[in-house]
Amino acid sequence: MLQRLGSALSRLSERYVPDAWIICLMLTAIAIALAWAGPGADPLASARAWGEGVWTLLPLAMQFTLALVAAHACATAAPVYRALDRLASVANADRPRQAVLLVGVFSLVTGWLNWALSLVATALFVPFVLRRNPRADVRVVLAAGYLGLGTVWHGGLSGSAPLILATPGNPLLGTGGTPGVVSRLFPITETLLIPFNLGLITLVGAVALAVVCLLHPTHGARTVDAATLDALLPAPTPLPAPATPAQRIDHFPGWVWFAALLLLYPLGHAIVTRGFGASWTINAYNAVFIAAALLLHGRPAAFLVACRNGTAAAWGVILQFPFYGGIYGVLQHTGLGRWIGDLFAGHASAASYPLLVYLYSAAMNLFVPSGGSKWILEAPFLIPAGEALGVSPVTTLLAYCYGDSTTNLIQPFFAIPLLAVMRVRFADILGYTAIVAAACLVLNIIAMLVIPLTL
Repeated sequence: MLQRLGSALSRLSERYVPDAWIICLMLTAIAIALAWAGPGADPLASARAWGEGVWTLLPLAMQFTLALVAAHACATAAPVYRALDRLASVANADRPRQAVLLVGVFSLVTGWLNWALSLVATALFVPFVLRRNPRADVRVVLAAGYLGLGTVWHGGLSGSAPLILATPGNPLLGTGGTPGVVSRLFPITETLLIPFNLGLITLVGAVALAVVCLLHPTHGARTVDAATLDALLPAPTPLPAPATPAQRIDHFPGWVWFAALLLLYPLGHAIVTRGFGASWTINAYNAVFIAAALLLHGRPAAFLVACRNGTAAAWGVILQFPFYGGIYGVLQHTGLGRWIGDLFAGHASAASYPLLVYLYSAAMNLFVPSGGSKWILEAPFLIPAGEALGVSPVTTLLAYCYGDSTTNLIQPFFAIPLLAVMRVRFADILGYTAIVAAACLVLNIIAMLVIPLTL
């Protein structure tokens, strides 16, 4: 039944779902229309609000771009390339569901470690798996590769919202004597590493993995020929031997060690003096992955080539982030976001508030698919409303994180690197990811009804 449903939804989405950038513009139109319908509606003010927001997410866009480029550079280093090829051989070629399982587990593990690593490394891993498993359905394998971003990432070590609350000087703390949304930092030992979060994301990931494996068609799988896969494999770029003094300087490995030391020493010092939970922030991730890419490549020239090639994986973030920033501006400067939030809070109790936050975060993720920037927008009214009902900031934060993850499965923004490698459209996999999202939705709704009893 799941196979027939997945195939039917896939055919519908392939026929009717447009490009990811067009979806972004459609969501922009919806946000502006909602702003017009809200209190104090002013069409011209909505357009100005879009303009005020269009460039506001550039710092976050730069952080995400660096994360994608650094993760790509790590994943395309020769040692990692060989490891991915060996790992792809684990699945039995006569059992295509094993290929789905392998990619799904890989996506979940890397997604918990780092969202950008999951996007890029899984995108690079899929061609290896498909080449060794020619009977596997490319659509279902790609859907499995998107599980990390749709289930565990925001409850994992790179969860943007928890890292923001753990980062000194974050805008939610307030400055210059001005009270903030929260009165103190929340290290990840109080958010990401608590038993409830670890248990729930493990359960959600396992359910999602089981569903996507069941979705693989017994007959009529859509496969990719070997010649096409060989052309898609991201082989490390060989470099010619240096022939000039300038080229020998470019190849000198000492620069790599110097740069890696500069990146890692301040982070190591912070971890030793302040502890891991207080030091593990958004920028710490980029420092670790840039340093890892430097050391994996060993020579500056190889590292720079890998980073240049990695910008192809980040083009969607670079182009689409300003437009999502415009939606951010509409939500913030027209009062639309607060108006929607007040509607939720006005009909909530301490028992129902986590569920409402989860549903609200899931819906808003369709409009602004950036967990960090959206949290900066929503926390100023979600946390106080929760505290007024007796709900702790940690409970509100986790409910937000789970909702933000679920609808990634039906939002094309972060699937761009994965889709670009195999040159398919989001519509090709949406029929399958939507079914996984429905299963995760049911499980998370139950969890949100239980969380007030545990935290």
